[in-house]
Amino acid sequence: MITARIEPGTRLAAIVGPTAVGKTTVALRIAGRLNAEIISVDAMQVYRGMDIGTGKPTPEERKAVPFHMLDIVEPSDTFSVARFKELADNEVFVTASRGKIPLLVGGSGLYYRAVVDDLDFANTSGTDLYRVEVVEELEEMDDVELHDLLSDLDRASAAEIPPSNRRRVLRAIEVAREGDRLMSEHQHSWADFESPYNGVAAGLDMDREALYRLIEERVDSMVERGLVGEVENLAKCGLARGTTAGEALGYRQLLSYFDGECTLDEAVDEIKRRTRNYAKRQRTWFHADPRIKWFTVRAERKDPSSGLAEALDEAAEAVLEYLAQNLEN
Repeated sequence: MITARIEPGTRLAAIVGPTAVGKTTVALRIAGRLNAEIISVDAMQVYRGMDIGTGKPTPEERKAVPFHMLDIVEPSDTFSVARFKELADNEVFVTASRGKIPLLVGGSGLYYRAVVDDLDFANTSGTDLYRVEVVEELEEMDDVELHDLLSDLDRASAAEIPPSNRRRVLRAIEVAREGDRLMSEHQHSWADFESPYNGVAAGLDMDREALYRLIEERVDSMVERGLVGEVENLAKCGLARGTTAGEALGYRQLLSYFDGECTLDEAVDEIKRRTRNYAKRQRTWFHADPRIKWFTVRAERKDPSSGLAEALDEAAEAVLEYLAQNLEN
């Protein structure tokens, strides 16, 4: 493998935004015309076998345009944003060295910024730690759910720490998951938005009600396409709650179903609720980045699937024009 290195000034493009908004579809429609290859910045698409629930591009789509940072680890593997950055930096370097535009596509905000802003990570511990899990995973959980997660990871610590002591519960989860997932918040100022790359980023968004309807339709489609069987097979191979992969949206809820803690309908409803919440946090995260130019996917509020293909075509043309023009400058 070529040793990754940051080449200041390297051209870099990105398409970001909330889940289900159509990022991959737009990227597929413009990548060839942009002379680009897609580098996924999705925290869960790195796992092999987690295909349906993560919305991973199909084999046909992956033949049409080269994708990177998919299927690189097993769900049982220990994996961190620091390791993701190391591998993604390599893909950016190799792609650019072939004369192609690296096109980052995804909705995992921290993973995106880890690459474009060259964030520093270290195996440290102490009080001044910024937890990747809080940003990408745990902040949506209430105190009881967090305590249940700690019980899965470290039953002894859970017995000593009450659910109401959220700070100690989070710290215990950090310790249980090892130090390589921790980052000092003083290693980088989040407000700087300083990148070594010559980058240009487009954000996709749509009417909130339309997006939430699409999320619900997407979850139903995932179930119809075999999500339950996918999670069941992964569970037989060791996927479990408490691991990073096992806490992924859709997977944790179905693992709870398999454990007899809820019905299938309840698990599906919870997936929809959690995904809506996640989309809300994604929008907040990315809208805080002043470098992103926003484009609206004009889906119908009451029936967003109707005319969605045309709306994505329109958005793709606008995004292509913006990225191509700014990459030339």
